[in-house]
Amino acid sequence: MKKVGIIMGSDSDLPKVQPAIDKLREFGVGVEAHIFSAHRTPEAAREFSVNAKENGFGVLIAAAGKAAHLAGAIAANTTIPVIGIPIKASTLDGLDALLSTVQMPAGIPVATVAIDGAVNAAILAMQILALSDDELADKLLDMRVKMTNEVIEKDKNLKY
Repeated sequence: MKKVGIIMGSDSDLPKVQPAIDKLREFGVGVEAHIFSAHRTPEAAREFSVNAKENGFGVLIAAAGKAAHLAGAIAANTTIPVIGIPIKASTLDGLDALLSTVQMPAGIPVATVAIDGAVNAAILAMQILALSDDELADKLLDMRVKMTNEVIEKDKNLKY
């Protein structure tokens, strides 16, 4: 199975990204995390992106706050799907990062999840990988069934 690369703009983003790493590991998906900055280490980010496919990555997740150009910088240098996680890291409560991540020009898409939406980024990455991995697809389906059953059980236990 191909692995998922997680790139964050700063080590301060790790607490927000950790849930994605944990979710991928829970499902047995290989994950590799790095710190690259679109502005401070653009060549390293580019080199990683250009070589991602040959290094066994199937999906890349990029998390950044404030100007949040990381996902776009990664996507500009690869045809592997890129998922952006806008990080709440400024006085604008992550809206700046959301707009920077979601407003990509035609031809360079970045799938974007909610602000601080690491778990959904991991699940979306796995859904992409599951297109060619039936075992992973079954695990995702099992997760959905479990979530459904939990809601049904909570409804039964509601005493109002």
